[in-house]
Amino acid sequence: MSQETVNPAIPFRAETRQLLNILIHSLYSEREVFLRELISNASDALSRLQFEMLTNRNVLDPDAELAIRIETEPENRVLKISDTGIGMTAEEMVENLGTIAHSGAKAFLEAAQTSQQKMTDIIGQFGVGFYSAFMVAEWIRVISRTFRPEGQGAVWFSRGEDSFTVEPAERANRGTTVEIKLREDAQEFTRIERLREIIKKHSDYIPFPIYLGSEKEPVNQRMAIWRKASKEITQEEAYDFYRQFTLEVNPPLAYTHLNVDAPVQLYALLFIPPSPERGIFSLRKEDGLKLFARKVLIQEYCRDLLPDFLRFIQGVVDSEDLPLNVSRETLQASPLLPHLRRLITHRVLDMIRDLSTRSDDYAKFWNEFRHYIKEGIISNQEFVPSLTPLLRFPTLFHPNQLVSLDEYLQNKPASQDKIYYILGDHPLTVQHSPHLDIFRHQGIDVLLMTDPLDGLMMLSMLEYQNVRFANASKETPFIPPTTDGKAAESLGAENVDRLLKFMKQVLADKVEEVRVTNRLVDSPARLVSIQPDEDPTLQHVYRVLQKEVQDFKKALEINPSHPIIKKLAELPENDPRLPPLIEQIYENILLAEGIHPNPPGMIKRIEQIMLSSLE
Repeated sequence: MSQETVNPAIPFRAETRQLLNILIHSLYSEREVFLRELISNASDALSRLQFEMLTNRNVLDPDAELAIRIETEPENRVLKISDTGIGMTAEEMVENLGTIAHSGAKAFLEAAQTSQQKMTDIIGQFGVGFYSAFMVAEWIRVISRTFRPEGQGAVWFSRGEDSFTVEPAERANRGTTVEIKLREDAQEFTRIERLREIIKKHSDYIPFPIYLGSEKEPVNQRMAIWRKASKEITQEEAYDFYRQFTLEVNPPLAYTHLNVDAPVQLYALLFIPPSPERGIFSLRKEDGLKLFARKVLIQEYCRDLLPDFLRFIQGVVDSEDLPLNVSRETLQASPLLPHLRRLITHRVLDMIRDLSTRSDDYAKFWNEFRHYIKEGIISNQEFVPSLTPLLRFPTLFHPNQLVSLDEYLQNKPASQDKIYYILGDHPLTVQHSPHLDIFRHQGIDVLLMTDPLDGLMMLSMLEYQNVRFANASKETPFIPPTTDGKAAESLGAENVDRLLKFMKQVLADKVEEVRVTNRLVDSPARLVSIQPDEDPTLQHVYRVLQKEVQDFKKALEINPSHPIIKKLAELPENDPRLPPLIEQIYENILLAEGIHPNPPGMIKRIEQIMLSSLE
């Protein structure tokens, strides 16, 4: 780029000027984060060059060591961070260092106003990290030369005010040097030992050597943590790597390390994040594992190493057996993929099973990731045996706990030969469903399922540990010939017949039959199908999917011992209160079933009943 084509003073965008104002004037604690960000940018430039050289050896200085060097001039308060990475042209400097932050800056500004996190924890958003150097700088000069042999050098300069300049520069070597004139209150960052401390704290796992001053040995450990022996990785190291890997503040719920030699050579460090939702400043923008071949990054977001229902897992996978030039298409066709996928999937499921033994930690996992486990059961029959023990549900007798299927079977009466469940829209609704009266009365627990995925899941699960699942709204436990507890008081044959006949007349277009049942204890009535082939689970699924539900004929069963039913039987047929009361009983049952009647009509009827009771 010629001198004439480069604007010597290019204005920053408005958001970038606001960002610089915050960084320069507002952030004084933990200013060391700027060095972490510049080293991370240098590492990224080296990784990009490394990837480029997999297919292209026509680069400037092809044999130059891929490294980062940090030098200081204490007497001048100057700090230099250099890399031999991919470099930039003048045009790329204008784009990358002048305007790339416009969207990131806006998000950063919003977070600065709303986030409860420290700014130093969220500063690593793409495009914002470079500007963190203005926390300590009087000015910044960036000198760079692209990897392309025909490219020319360029220099970017700014004092962090309203504009920057980009001009041609003489530079013989490929790569980038960030030169910072430090403020007087930031002279500590010219001390070699201080820089060593910061690198050890924040950048020890950077995969390229970091040299300090004239030292010949790298200051950073460099060994990829996932290639260590499992016993050598402490929880603190794993959590620190996760934070650097994702820039998430909260630690993972669990992690696991994989180091195997057969049937393939494989290293992996995998994490369950604290939430499936990525933070606005997370480095990981998509689902997928970071895939390396011989420590060289070949895919940033690989979705082929785990089944889709485990897409929330974060981490890195590294294999010596993968070629460096593997693409997603060749990976999918590779005979190695099934081995890698099987090993990684089994290890992830083992990690979740281990987590499930810690009830408090697993409750957090279940609250965040239960939909993924259920999705796996629905979509992958091969994983049903592995995933079913991970399920947790509140139950009729333990509505505020999470009960596993193993615990349910362990606590059931010896005579109980089914696992009973009920589907609904809300925990309180299903907990007080009239279908559960007889279960509550006989001390038989029922799984309460109110997640929209539960119905679909139960279509995929027929039994567990050779015990069949049964929907409690259709199947009931054994009812002894003489019930104990609340004895049903007979209304008298004449009163029963009269009430049943009148209720059938009022609900003629809604129910096929009205009859007495001994399966109700605390509820006045319930609706049941008279069609033997109706599947209430399938009916629930149709309602959740908002699909048309087949209109099976229903029977209204009443509890003759319930006070409401007894009072109704005492009313004469010409009592004006009787029809609306009967209709309200019917619609109360619909609500309990998760079927919503016409609200205006119900409100009008309730008001009529209230008025009648007041009169």
